[in-house]
Amino acid sequence: MATAKATWQPHEQHDSLTTQSDLPDSVFAFPKQRKEPLTDATHVRNAVARFDQVTDVSDADRALAFANIEKAANYYDINISEADWQQLGVHPQPHRKESARKGADTRMRTGEAEEAARKGAATRERLGIADEAAKKAAATRRREREETDGHREP
Repeated sequence: MATAKATWQPHEQHDSLTTQSDLPDSVFAFPKQRKEPLTDATHVRNAVARFDQVTDVSDADRALAFANIEKAANYYDINISEADWQQLGVHPQPHRKESARKGADTRMRTGEAEEAARKGAATRERLGIADEAAKKAAATRRREREETDGHREP
């Protein structure tokens, strides 16, 4: 397989909290899917550790993501031992969705999900982005309903 040409570019805006939607596509390991931001050394390490958890991507997407991770790792002076994306674990994890569902059920049962939602709402309110976040969430729910129903609302 041919080596993909990296599209990653460093993102230097670190003066305030940046949301994922504010980041350019060139900052992500998977730019088309906007998955795994590579904004600093910690995020690069996380992208390597979570590479096999990314689902619904092609081998070409994985090759590009690995090239982007390598470029970001070099920029942030991180040594990665893997020579290609196939060495980054089994992909995707075969029971990931089932495990995620069980984890979500546990968080709901123990009340952790409700507490996390309260903290998230408080953070959005503190940052003054609560209205914007609510509009995005409503648009996402509407789009998901439309996809499920197979039609668009007027």
